[in-house]
Order: sequence, then C-alpha cells, then structure tokens
Amino acid sequence: MRLLWKFFWVLAATVALALAAYLTFTVARWADRGAGLHLWNTTSVVHEVQSLSELVTVKYVMDKVVVLEDVKWYGENRVLLLAHGVVKAGIDLKRLAPEDVQISGKTISLRLPPPQVTDAYLDDQASQVIDHSTGLLRAFDKDLEQTARQNAVDDIARAARKGGILDDADKRARTELETFLKHAGFASVVFR
Repeated sequence: MRLLWKFFWVLAATVALALAAYLTFTVARWADRGAGLHLWNTTSVVHEVQSLSELVTVKYVMDKVVVLEDVKWYGENRVLLLAHGVVKAGIDLKRLAPEDVQISGKTISLRLPPPQVTDAYLDDQASQVIDHSTGLLRAFDKDLEQTARQNAVDDIARAARKGGILDDADKRARTELETFLKHAGFASVVFR
C-alpha cells in the first residue's frame, strides 16, 4: 500500500511539473509576441496570367500561404491556409461619357476610364487549410479560418495590383478595342 501511495505522489508531481512547464512555455510565447491576432505576411506567387475577351481583360491566378494566429496568455489558435486566388481586372465601358469619344471621318479617338480590379476571390476547390490548431485551454475559433480567407483575398488583390494587373488590363483593353473598332470600319483608333 505504501508503494502505491509513493507511486501516486510521483505521478502527481510529474503531471504538475509538466503542466507548469507547458504554462511557462505558453506564457513566454505570449509575452514574446504580445496578445491578439498575428498575421504572417508571405509572398504571393503568380501562376498564370490569362487574357480574356471581355472587357474584364486580364485574370491573374495566384497562390499565397496565410498564417493567422490568435495568441492569448492561456493558449493560441492558429490557422495555416494555402490560398489559391483569382483576381480579374478590366475597364468599365459604362463609364465612358459622350465627351470621351470623338469621331472624325474614319478616325475614332477615345479617352478610356482607368482600369480597375473587377473581382478578387479564392478558388475554394483549390484552397485548403493545412493546419488549424487550438491551444489546450482555448475554445475552437470557427471565425479564424474566415478571417484568414478574407486576409488572403485582400493580400492577393494587393499583390496583383503591385504585380501590374492594372497596366496589363489597360494594355489589353486598348488592344481589344482597337481590333474591334478596326473591324467595325475605322481606319485609325487613337487613345488619349
């Protein structure tokens, strides 16, 4: 009986030491990073640039790894997301005003509206959560993944802008419009 009590006390002491070590490690990590959400910024990679026939004239397909952590003193929630995003850009011809178009004989002169990102979204089929971990003392945060997805969409759209999607959209819109207008009978198309 005495041996059983000794074993029980050794086991209890071991569990207490393990819990103390875990809490010390968790508090040290929390103190290192500070409380709240942490987003690790990673590089976006362009996989494809596609020309489109619509006046949504260009589409970028991009991948981005998003790491989002919610660190508290009593544990953390973490999401690691491989986001596969699509960003489309073009020119909204509805914004053309009559004063933006001038015709002189067989020459047409156009002032196009500025290009804009028309759509940015994640391809849910190709995007995947690699890891969603919850700390020992934390409740599962279902909104953390949605926040990571929204951050991915924002980052991918920003990366596409930095990567020149608006310039590509403008150039391709001019090329498409020039081809269309020349087929319609204009000899010269001038963009101002």
